Amino acid sequence: MNPSSLAVLGVGNILERDDGIAVYAAVFLQENFIFDPPVTIVNGGVEGINLLNFFTEHDRILILDALDLDDTPGSIYHIPSHELTGCGINSGGAHEVGVLQCIDMLELMGKPLPDSSVLGIVPERVEVGIGLTATLAARFDDYVATAVSALQREGIAVNKKPETLLLENIIERFRNPLR
Repeated sequence: MNPSSLAVLGVGNILERDDGIAVYAAVFLQENFIFDPPVTIVNGGVEGINLLNFFTEHDRILILDALDLDDTPGSIYHIPSHELTGCGINSGGAHEVGVLQCIDMLELMGKPLPDSSVLGIVPERVEVGIGLTATLAARFDDYVATAVSALQREGIAVNKKPETLLLENIIERFRNPLR
């Protein structure tokens, strides 16, 4: 793998409604766009500490996530990761290490840190269920467009594929993975 490559990492739990939006967005980007130069897109789900090596393999990472901030559901933020490390974002609890804690761990180990940022969206509901609330479903295209713009600012050419997969189809894949 090219160590200077740019990667997109979608994290979140698709079993907790709006918390899965970044996973859906990562799949949407992978299925519907062509990137030049190529971009690695990973569905990180709730992998946490298992993603530690991922952070050493890329110089630049755009992390997609739902951010539990005191703001209107659907609000979108693009924040450099160094402004969030140590805040416990996406920590998942005492048994799980989140992606930003991976960056903290790399720093403690004296390893080079990737140039990373979090493209977050404020969820309306994090509860058991697959799919998005109407509020976040309505903001999904804006969230994806913001990710595309962030990649373009990094010098990536982004072209839409002629045939596109809809958000509803992506969610249905997660509901019925054997189909």
